[in-house]
Amino acid sequence: MLTDKEIRDLKELAHESRKNIIEMVYNAQSGHIGGALSSCDIMTVLFHKCMNLAPKWNKDKNFNNRDRFVLSKGHASAILYSVLSQCGYFKQDELKTFRKLNSKLQGHPFPLCPGVEVATGSLGQGLSLACGIALALRLDKNPAKTFVLLGDGELQEGSCWEGFMNASHNKLNNLIAIIDRNRLQIDGNTEDVKGLDNLADKIKAFNWEVIEIDGHDYNAIYQSIEKAKQNRERPVAIICNTIKGKGVSFMENQAGWHGKAPKTDDFNKAMEELNK
Repeated sequence: MLTDKEIRDLKELAHESRKNIIEMVYNAQSGHIGGALSSCDIMTVLFHKCMNLAPKWNKDKNFNNRDRFVLSKGHASAILYSVLSQCGYFKQDELKTFRKLNSKLQGHPFPLCPGVEVATGSLGQGLSLACGIALALRLDKNPAKTFVLLGDGELQEGSCWEGFMNASHNKLNNLIAIIDRNRLQIDGNTEDVKGLDNLADKIKAFNWEVIEIDGHDYNAIYQSIEKAKQNRERPVAIICNTIKGKGVSFMENQAGWHGKAPKTDDFNKAMEELNK
């Protein structure tokens, strides 16, 4: 259980990340806001409270034991870059270079950026990449965990279900999949595009442990991840029910803000809200 102070601190970090996301996408006039905002609370708790990090990104004695993270929904890179900067992987000023030519902070994560393990963004591939990383860690007798954040829309890709099957077959108890279940994708509601419900039962059928939570409840996020880390039998999936565009009222639950950069009026309106 998180203390009240820990929750306040995490909320401040998440609030800072929401402002960073809006500023990064606005400055670049390119990027994906909706899914970055919906996963902001998840990523804040995961990186600041639950993962064993290697923020200096150097080859010291603890480097190989770092937990691995894969952003399968790579288009939501703005939230990853924000938490990496908060955790000391690079200076916050570098966020201004988001999606610029020769920047380490490309539109989709790339390993030139400190803290990025693998290139992602081809939706449906991240879980399989995470399976390979988790299997390699186990073969090396490395205690590190592998975390992967997936969007719910990308679960419409068949390769995700190959990943679920593979992880279960290999009993990858060091693999934790976190699903940002905001129910919206670029073409609208996930259930209208290609229905996923009942998602928990589908994943359980692949012999995974499944936990379902409110993806904006800090204690629920923390406790579910910590519980998943203790699992010794099989992989764990945490379904986080979230709100697309969370934190900016006129972006919430609006599919149109999936991959649209705000114009000046929208930017000013969003920042006014976030600065209250």
